[in-house]
Amino acid sequence: MPRVSRMPPGHAETLSYDPEPGHSRFGGNCLAARLRRRKCETSWVADYIWRGLEYDGLERIRVEEGGMVRATSIIDSARGRYSYEIVCESDWTFRQLRLEAATGERTLLITYDGRGGWEVDGEMRTDLSDAIDLDLAITPFTNTLPIRRLDLAVGDEGDVTAAYVSFPDLEVNIDEQRYTRLDEDVYLYESLDSDFSREITVDLEGIVVDYPGLFERL
Repeated sequence: MPRVSRMPPGHAETLSYDPEPGHSRFGGNCLAARLRRRKCETSWVADYIWRGLEYDGLERIRVEEGGMVRATSIIDSARGRYSYEIVCESDWTFRQLRLEAATGERTLLITYDGRGGWEVDGEMRTDLSDAIDLDLAITPFTNTLPIRRLDLAVGDEGDVTAAYVSFPDLEVNIDEQRYTRLDEDVYLYESLDSDFSREITVDLEGIVVDYPGLFERL
């Protein structure tokens, strides 16, 4: 079971990386400079642990939801050790990813302006302009982004264009996907670029409980 705490009204937490104004600690202009000046009314906080099944490992993540959504995670798996932070708008529209390998030799910074503008490590990526969501191959958490954003009724489906990050190379490419809500807590995920599909079980918050063959929540 996740450990959940609800913060009292008025509790504010700054989404801050403390970079110099206009720059992130990875270098270059990015969304972080704007996020650091915004406050988040944090009303819901929960901790989760997932076990990797295809690649042995554990992920420990904290999700904070309020004026914005922030997830901070540490992953130790057969594909490497990573930490990441994802920031979304309150409707779960992706805005920023900071990811770092444990060795410190590889970092990844992805930002999305909500209007088709994507940057990867400070470089504009026009090939990602149709994407809205982020999909990290190493975690089930990013399935929650389209699940919450689409807010499908049972029986409905929605097509998703995602910026997909593969591991361990951290390459970022466009990926066409579809989510169909089969039941209150079950979604059919389909990759439209391949024959891959899975029925994913989630909890009341849309957080993955079981992703057959890939991840299970402890």
